[in-house]
This record gives sequence, structure tokens and C-alpha cells, in this order.
Amino acid sequence: MRQIIAMGGGGFSTEPENPLLDKYILAQSKKKSPKICFIANASGDSQSYIMGFYNFFRKQKCIPSHLSFFNRGTDIEKFILTQDILYVGGGNTKNMLALWKEWGLDKIILKAYRKGIILCGISAGSICWFEEGLTDSIPNQLNKLKCLGILKGSNCPHF
Repeated sequence: MRQIIAMGGGGFSTEPENPLLDKYILAQSKKKSPKICFIANASGDSQSYIMGFYNFFRKQKCIPSHLSFFNRGTDIEKFILTQDILYVGGGNTKNMLALWKEWGLDKIILKAYRKGIILCGISAGSICWFEEGLTDSIPNQLNKLKCLGILKGSNCPHF
């Protein structure tokens, strides 16, 4: 089964006192201890954001990890295709998608989806799965942005 969970808000980063969404995501994997990879490229691999992910998910029945383009020494495709869940964080959607395209992560994520790896995310990590979305990646503007196109239609998680 293929599944995408697109969230406008909530989760460990915006509602740490309410773990329901993140526990729901983990429950979608039928594995006892799923591998969940956080992709924080939209925030420029913010270390505090990544640590927030680990602070929550290390307490759950899962194996948390993260993908970084800025401090990496791994085969991206091999790493991604061994995960059970990809969790994409919020931030600048336009920059994130440009970075993914440059490194080929857009194509790798499509392979992951076809393989049955669960895709999920908040904000930029919600918009990215659709054909297009409304983004505020450019300050003080709302713009239509072409996205991955895995899901038909558009997404506007905040407006």
C-alpha cells in the first residue's frame, strides 16, 4: 500500500505536548520498530529542528535517522530506500525542491513511494507531494510553486 500523510501543522515541531499525529504516522507502518528518516532540507538542516525530531522519536518504538546534504557521507538512494517512513520538515519549499532536484532526491523519493515507503511531512513537507502548492518561500509573497506531482491537485497548508 502506498501512503502520503500531508500535514499543515502539529507534530513534534509545533505541538510537542500532543504526540497524536506522530504516533499515527508510526502506526501506519506495520513494522514493530519502523525506520523513520527526517528530511530537514527546507530548514537548511536546522540542528535544533533535527534534535527536536530525535528528542521525540528516540522515545518511540522506531529507529530514527535523518538525511543531510550539508554533512553527508552516504549513498543517498541506498539510505532512503532502506527506510520505512520519510518525514519531511517545514521551511522554504522552493529551496528544498531545488536542492532535491540538484541531488536527484526527487526521483529517489518517487522510487521510495513506489516501493511502499510512507511519505509524510508538515508545511513544506506537505506541499511537496502535490502537483503544485501555494508557498511563502519568497518573503511577503504567496506564489504558486510546481512540486513533485505524486498527488494530483494543489496544497496550501497554512492559508
